[in-house]
Amino acid sequence: MTTTTLCYLIKDNKYLMLHRTKKERDINAGKFIGVGGHVEEGESPINCIKREVFEETGFRLNHVKTRGYLTFVMGAQTEHTILFTSDDFQGTLKADCEEGELVWVDIDRINELNLWEGDVTFLKLLKERDDFFSVKLVYDSEDKLIDSVIEE
Repeated sequence: MTTTTLCYLIKDNKYLMLHRTKKERDINAGKFIGVGGHVEEGESPINCIKREVFEETGFRLNHVKTRGYLTFVMGAQTEHTILFTSDDFQGTLKADCEEGELVWVDIDRINELNLWEGDVTFLKLLKERDDFFSVKLVYDSEDKLIDSVIEE
């Protein structure tokens, strides 16, 4: 089991998206995702997301809102992800991110991007709800979404 964090930074009705184009072995290759990463030993999810956002974007988060809990099941692997949003950050966007290109995308146009199928589910919830939610996404061995459950 792996624990990760994921954050969508919000500015002017846009999300900061990371187009994953730079790593050789990357399960997210070619996809657009939020920023975040693996929680390190001894690190809380909030410490993790603050570190990851700074490392990937150059922004320092002043405040984050915990929005959801995502469970990704991919064969024998399960990843638990704490989902955050933030519209309160400072700094200058990095010109070069080692994981891909950082782009601001209008929230209403997110679904036009190359996303994981399951991301559409929780991105819709982020847009439509203000409360905390939990989603379980199950993928087959070919990365096709075979089950999506919004857990109430």
